[in-house]
Amino acid sequence: MTLVLASSNAGKLAEFRSLLDGTGIQAVPQTEFGIVDADETGLTFIENALLKARHASAATGLPALADDSGLCVDALDGAPGLYSARYAGGHGDAAANIAKLLHALRDVPTARRTAHFHCVLALVRRPDDPAPIVCEGLWRGSILDAPRGAHGFGYDPVFLDPLLGLSAAEVDPATKHRVSHRGQAMHALRQRLAAGMPGY
Repeated sequence: MTLVLASSNAGKLAEFRSLLDGTGIQAVPQTEFGIVDADETGLTFIENALLKARHASAATGLPALADDSGLCVDALDGAPGLYSARYAGGHGDAAANIAKLLHALRDVPTARRTAHFHCVLALVRRPDDPAPIVCEGLWRGSILDAPRGAHGFGYDPVFLDPLLGLSAAEVDPATKHRVSHRGQAMHALRQRLAAGMPGY
């Protein structure tokens, strides 16, 4: 199956390619079709993932897979949440987003810095698909006082996995694919596809 990946985020695209390895799915980034990102006007991760998938499918005529994900910090009432990529204003400025996050948590004690990454994957067969496949994943942890690690992207350097004792930017790719929010969602998606979903 060939599908379009409804994302222009280089970090996400690299993770998708690795996570889809061995599935027989040929995933082509929407940038190769000259597609610009969809307007994320939804109020939930699910709504935005579906908006992006339908947008990419409409532009290409192919099935489309979209991800909408973000970091939800308990002490900040779930922020940055849906606005994770543009938390500091500019879209995708990871350093500015991290700086704003650490500033917002500057007086919050360690025990109250709990957070989780949330990922929703949406796969549509066509733009008007009435029964898309939707899979979710959660990665629970906490926010560090300062960045650690050189891998990953986005908020990875300040997100601590308490079981591993490592930031998401310190975790090796194979482990990250197993424990991360996106890895969990992709595992669920692969199971759904292997079970023989109609039309896929």
